[in-house]
Amino acid sequence: MSSIRFICHGCRRPLKLVRTTEAPGLDLGQDPGASYFPSAQGEPGDTREEGSASSLEMDLEELQASAWHILGDGELTGDRPTNFTLLGKLAAGRTLSSIHRAETGLCDILSGEELGHPLCEDCTDSLLQQLDRQLSISESDTRTYQRCLETRRGCGEDSGETLQQELEVLELEEARLVQQLEEVEKKRDGAAVALEVARAETERLEQQERQYPRDLGVLQWQQLELQDELWSLEDRLRHAQAQLAWLTRTNAFKATFEIGCDGPIAVINGHRLGCAPTVPVSWGEINAAWGHTALLLASLAHTVGLRFQRYQLVPRGDHSYLRALTPEDPVELPLFCTGGKSSLWDSKFDQAMVAFLDCMQQFQEEAQKSEPALCMPYRIHAERGWMEDPGSGKFYSVRTRLHTEEQWTKALKLMLTNFKWSLDWVSLRYRPG
Repeated sequence: MSSIRFICHGCRRPLKLVRTTEAPGLDLGQDPGASYFPSAQGEPGDTREEGSASSLEMDLEELQASAWHILGDGELTGDRPTNFTLLGKLAAGRTLSSIHRAETGLCDILSGEELGHPLCEDCTDSLLQQLDRQLSISESDTRTYQRCLETRRGCGEDSGETLQQELEVLELEEARLVQQLEEVEKKRDGAAVALEVARAETERLEQQERQYPRDLGVLQWQQLELQDELWSLEDRLRHAQAQLAWLTRTNAFKATFEIGCDGPIAVINGHRLGCAPTVPVSWGEINAAWGHTALLLASLAHTVGLRFQRYQLVPRGDHSYLRALTPEDPVELPLFCTGGKSSLWDSKFDQAMVAFLDCMQQFQEEAQKSEPALCMPYRIHAERGWMEDPGSGKFYSVRTRLHTEEQWTKALKLMLTNFKWSLDWVSLRYRPG
């Protein structure tokens, strides 16, 4: 036979009604009260020992219908429930409907609200404990209100004025605190703005911090390039300093003009000045030698600050010449010869060589003014165009007419020897630095 089941309103556990007439703390004969019994385990197949089988089946069917009606919105158990609470046995003369009404009324009284179905013992105990706590709180509040009421009744007008004054003081304090609160809020707003500014500054600094490594890499690369350039410049500077030291030690005149001899013929910068019957020399080479000699004399005069009188020396390679400084007759005297007997005995060529010897004598006199001890190895007689050899006492003319090639070549050799001495003197006296 199937049994009738209920579900607890609190914990939703199944409840089983037990047909007993006696139970601890509950008399089902009383109207309207009812109580719950402790939870117990039971099988749905249990049968009743009291009453006839037909009446029992009718009561069970009525109770089953009532239970299904009550638990319409709740949870229905299966055919084999496990946990439930046994209700007491039904007393004689009591119907299932009256028992259910008694139980429902008891739950309404305890919980203060209407229940659709009963509670188990544990939920009932929990509900009672909650009601006890609420009752204790309500009693404590009642006592507190009673004391306040008695205190209020015992206070007079003086106490009221005192309280009013205290209220005013508190209101002033409240106003002051409100003002302080407003100031604090303003400061908080200012701090918030400052915080935003600080965050923006932090973001900017972080961006700069991220940018700095990239900039550092670029600068390091530039540093390497500049270092390479610096090393290159230092190498160039050392080379330039070495060249400068070499140039300082080098005499410009000696490096430019080299005077020597090739047998009886004097040589300047690799060009022979003069000729001999056994050593033929072309006039082109002789003219080039005269050009180098004219350039040497002009350079020496410029170094000592000499300006020639009577003649102007114009060095132009193998076509150098002298120009007479006479206003009425500015004659150009060539220091070159085209060759042939007619040109060999040309008087202008001889006049040019005599004029050149005059300019050389002017340089010698200017040099002796600054250094009287200076003495050339060979004397110059410019008015006659002679070169005197003091050792032999002989004179050699620079003219070609009426003189042999040997005499003319000897005079040119003595002249270049004096130039060599003049070159050494100028190099020592006017050394740069």
